[in-house]
Amino acid sequence: MFGGLETRADFGNAVPFVLWFNFLAGFVYIVAGAGLLLCRRWAVYASLFVAVSTIIVFVAFGVHVIGGGAFERRTIGALTIRSLFWVAVTILSIRAMKRTPIVGP
Repeated sequence: MFGGLETRADFGNAVPFVLWFNFLAGFVYIVAGAGLLLCRRWAVYASLFVAVSTIIVFVAFGVHVIGGGAFERRTIGALTIRSLFWVAVTILSIRAMKRTPIVGP
């Protein structure tokens, strides 16, 4: 992503918008995770944002693939795992919020 052509060639047929999304989403993962550990109400919304945005990128990736774009098969698995993980985190955090008093705004 940040390296030269040789470095990028090592990634194979990586889809640039998926790489950038994963890079930027990593920062939101940290913020959402910290908020959930601290039982902050906004963290539920952060996890929902990550889940929805990951699914949107997954759909865009599917459009890219159907359109004949080059891709790595492992990207399908990675996006599936990330989507399922963040949907599960969102569902569990909503349930926990209903049972536990949430601190903060």
